[in-house]
Amino acid sequence: MPLRETLRPLEKVILVGLLTKKTGFDDDSLDELERLVESAGGAAVKKIIQKRMARDPALLIGKGKTEEIAAMVRRLDIHTVVFDEELTPTQQRNLEEAIGTKIIDRTRLILDVFAQRARTKEGILQVELAQSTYMLTRLSGRGAGLSQQLGGIGARGPGERALEYDRRRIRVKIQNIKKQLAGVQQERETQRAQRLAEGIAQAALVGYTNAGKSSLLNKMLGPHQNGSAAAYADDRLFATLDPLTKRIYLPGGLPLLVTDTVGFIRKLPTHLVASFRATLEEIRWADCLIIVDDPMDSESEIQKRRKAVDTILGEFKVDDYPALRLFTKADLLTPDEKRYLAKRYPEHLLVSSKTGEGFDQLMKRIENLLIGTWPKSKLRIRAKDGHLVSLLYKLGRVIEFKTDRQGDYRVYWQAPAAQIKKLQGMAGP
Repeated sequence: MPLRETLRPLEKVILVGLLTKKTGFDDDSLDELERLVESAGGAAVKKIIQKRMARDPALLIGKGKTEEIAAMVRRLDIHTVVFDEELTPTQQRNLEEAIGTKIIDRTRLILDVFAQRARTKEGILQVELAQSTYMLTRLSGRGAGLSQQLGGIGARGPGERALEYDRRRIRVKIQNIKKQLAGVQQERETQRAQRLAEGIAQAALVGYTNAGKSSLLNKMLGPHQNGSAAAYADDRLFATLDPLTKRIYLPGGLPLLVTDTVGFIRKLPTHLVASFRATLEEIRWADCLIIVDDPMDSESEIQKRRKAVDTILGEFKVDDYPALRLFTKADLLTPDEKRYLAKRYPEHLLVSSKTGEGFDQLMKRIENLLIGTWPKSKLRIRAKDGHLVSLLYKLGRVIEFKTDRQGDYRVYWQAPAAQIKKLQGMAGP
């Protein structure tokens, strides 16, 4: 599957959701699907929710609703119908024939948005891997149908031979992509090892897509960016796809590495979870998490998105990491809305990356959160090694500092374990 756009600019789209007795339906999911369509360049002109006792194995939504949508497509000159479910190859083929226009499902749409957003070599490879895996399942489904039509008893028809060639070609491509990804990921592990050797604390920005993580990182970097390029930020789903790590400095002067991770989303396709797992592994190396929520969401959306984020954090076994929760976009809220959020979510900070509101408190809270995770240690620094004293304040927090009768320094301090080990080695016995 090539890296190309599924939707043309301003392509008219109908969105279709399914409500069954078993699965129910999430209204917010269809709103999210609309945002995905907009992010891909299309324009949703109609939303349809079909209620059924169960999924129709042939058409998903049943014959009657399919005919209704087909008539609507002709009347409104619709280019594409997007389903908020993952369609089987058979369902997609049947729907295309019955409706007479392009049919894509939620998984294919997300893959398209990711393909548009990937910029780094790793990101592009990860998208290609997810796309190829998705295409392989489509070919397998078509192959079963075509082999029955074209293949005789005990023989292989021409359609089946062609499909087997396509499957083989895609499997080879998948293997090649995985080899390239292994090399890129080895480079990432080397960089991670270097960061760990430095002993600098690390934090990961996590949250739903478009919650404001990249804008938050840019605000942390400050107006001069510390010589670093700003993170790309835009009001679109998955505006940034590749993780980005920057060094910032906390109020007390302590350095901190902050990683902006790929945003989460409900119903994230399994192909993408597998492809991007190495990228999300960055979360596991963080000393603390900064979980970003969007206050512009409805109350139900906030709860559902928090659940989606917490579920993914649980999958990576980091749900018990020290964490700080916050709402961004405070500049868009009224005083009454701010008071409501403060009362409803007392554990959240409320900040604005645009105006700087709440930022001093945020940076101090991050510093205190990190310091609270550091071990405490007693250290003796000989007078002749006095130059090490400045490192104590640069790399950790000094709790007690005094001079003994010999003129040596006796220090009680907190710092990351790697920094304590480093200073102990430099100070000597």
